Amino acid sequence: MDTLQRFIFENAAVRGELVEISETWKQIQARKDYPAPVRTLLGELLAAAALLTANLKFNGMMILQMHGDGPVKLLVIECDSELRLRATAKLAADAVVPEGAGLNDLVNVHGKGRFVITLDPSDKLPGQQPYQGIVPLDGDTVAVAIENYMLRSEQLDTKLWLAADEKVARGMLLQKLPRVGGTGTKTADDQEAWNRTVILGSTIRTEELLSTDINTLMHRLFWEETIRVFDPAHPQFHCGCSREKVGNMLIMLGKPEIDAALADLGKLSINCDFCGQHYEFDKVDCAQLFASDIAGDAMQPAGSSRH
Repeated sequence: MDTLQRFIFENAAVRGELVEISETWKQIQARKDYPAPVRTLLGELLAAAALLTANLKFNGMMILQMHGDGPVKLLVIECDSELRLRATAKLAADAVVPEGAGLNDLVNVHGKGRFVITLDPSDKLPGQQPYQGIVPLDGDTVAVAIENYMLRSEQLDTKLWLAADEKVARGMLLQKLPRVGGTGTKTADDQEAWNRTVILGSTIRTEELLSTDINTLMHRLFWEETIRVFDPAHPQFHCGCSREKVGNMLIMLGKPEIDAALADLGKLSINCDFCGQHYEFDKVDCAQLFASDIAGDAMQPAGSSRH
């Protein structure tokens, strides 16, 4: 079973997490056959999404996106507060993926890559919009890019170790906790404790991260520290696509565009990028969609709006 283990250091203002994702990762890979370097990036981002989402303080979704200007145009991970995950990558039509290529080779070739984190609460207040942070893609690995984002955008000292192959995606997060009950001023002791835990974490190597279960890793890295371990959580694959959601997307495109596509193709065939589910809409289906949309508008009281 896929597992995320949270822990805190009793004698340091630092929290940690370890995650191991194999079954979910297997299901994601079953949908698309990615070149090995792309698979590695997507798996690392998958592990990072689970680690970051575990600290959410609301019910909702975290979406991590890396928009590229190279062979890889987009990497997307969605993870909700129940650690339900889905992921996809989009490659350029003429993409050539060299063996051993890294983040900059694939996503940030010309320095125009972007990293986006979206927080989308499921129980929004009236008028509330999702929070979205967009920054240049700064770093030569997925871990470094996220560390830089967290420090500059969230003012949180964060260290990540990520690894993925065809079998498993694993990761570890260490994050400095804000001071509680004080002035919030950092002290020399705080910095020393943070530096010590990061040094311990940095002894891990990619091969070790890939081949060692998270309980063994936690003991091996921090056996000299006093840590408090919380109940584990269990990430799982989940795709929330549905025929209704695809229909709403077609409505948003507008009737003229849909009519033009139907005239050209006869019917619309849509595959979910995340799970591969296939949906078809013919002329009758689309006519019903827009008839229902018009009826819904007509039934709304004055001054209301549809979302």
